[in-house]
Amino acid sequence: MAPTPLFNYNPNRLPNTAIFLSGSGSNAEKLLQTLQKLDKPVLNVAALVTDAPETSRARELGKMFSIPVIEHDIREYYFSRGETRVSIATPRGQELREMWTTELKEKLAPLNLDFGVFAGFVPLTNLTQELPCLNVHPGDLTYLKNGQRLLVGLHTIPVERAIVEGLDYMRSSVILVEPYSGSGGEMDSGHILGLSPKVPIDFMGKDRQALIDCLATRPAKRPKAGYGDEMEQVSTFNQNRLKEGGDWIVLPQTVIAFAQNRFSAEGRQLYLDGKPGRLVL
Repeated sequence: MAPTPLFNYNPNRLPNTAIFLSGSGSNAEKLLQTLQKLDKPVLNVAALVTDAPETSRARELGKMFSIPVIEHDIREYYFSRGETRVSIATPRGQELREMWTTELKEKLAPLNLDFGVFAGFVPLTNLTQELPCLNVHPGDLTYLKNGQRLLVGLHTIPVERAIVEGLDYMRSSVILVEPYSGSGGEMDSGHILGLSPKVPIDFMGKDRQALIDCLATRPAKRPKAGYGDEMEQVSTFNQNRLKEGGDWIVLPQTVIAFAQNRFSAEGRQLYLDGKPGRLVL
């Protein structure tokens, strides 16, 4: 059986995509800049999509690159329905997330999207059940421990796990996002399409073991503003370095390869240009 393309590629037209962002939009901006420099277009960016219209740079980037912006405010959606926080930790929160996602799908329907790109998009969404979506992740998801991907998780967790594991480098991964259930932990389990170059970890003059010791003193629940300890400070610094040396390199190149229909799969086996493998930069 031949491998199956990862989206319904039509060789007679450019594929349509939307770029999703929640914050500064630096990944989206780097992607758009890279696409502008191509000699020949490989895709059509039909829209920028944001869940945070008042605080993200979606409107600014839309004007900068002459791309329509679709706004679907998730905070307003939850708060107007009696919730005090945006979360899927409760059955009601999960119900609202599905309702919010359904309305987002309705807004996207006229675009006839072939795939989406999550470029710093915060909300977990099962948009990925029907639309292939790429996401850049601040960890090397090919690194396994006991047969499982170790460098998964939100915020600075992947970088912290790399430090605890004794690694001296980081990598960004671009994955095909899996639908979520419950807490959403399985969303990092999809095909790993691209890997960035290695970015050395800068310990900022701190002792590795002292950083690891910070973990034992943390509260059970992460405070809204973060932990504020030395481990988080070092991890945040390195995560920002990884964005520049990892995200900004691997995300544009993987999106381009995806739009060119270079990826396919047979079960859990990924193929690049018809051969087992992924894009490694």
